[in-house]
Amino acid sequence: MGFITGFLSGLTLTSSVLYLSVRIHASTRLQQSLALRDSSSLLRSVYDPEPSYVPPSARLRLGGIGDVAKDRWNGGVERAVRGVQGTDWRRVREGAETWVGEAWERVSNNKGGAAGGGK
Repeated sequence: MGFITGFLSGLTLTSSVLYLSVRIHASTRLQQSLALRDSSSLLRSVYDPEPSYVPPSARLRLGGIGDVAKDRWNGGVERAVRGVQGTDWRRVREGAETWVGEAWERVSNNKGGAAGGGK
């Protein structure tokens, strides 16, 4: 082996070992950095937790006539919905059945009386 061949072989071997060492070192540093970041985040959440979401408080806003009209409309709709939700629909049905039954009796009695009285 000549001087040039030995020199180039040594240079290639040394460069390869150096490159692989640097790559392994960079990879290890990246893993350590990620582990430290996770640990730091975990510790920070223990002693200084981020505040949970708090909805904004209701703001009092003085509006014009349009806002007053909207508020009244929304209040009326809200009262109507609460009325519908609070209704005992079984009682309403029974009342309607009773009313229709009585109306039918009155109509059927009047027809019979009118037909008999007209002859």
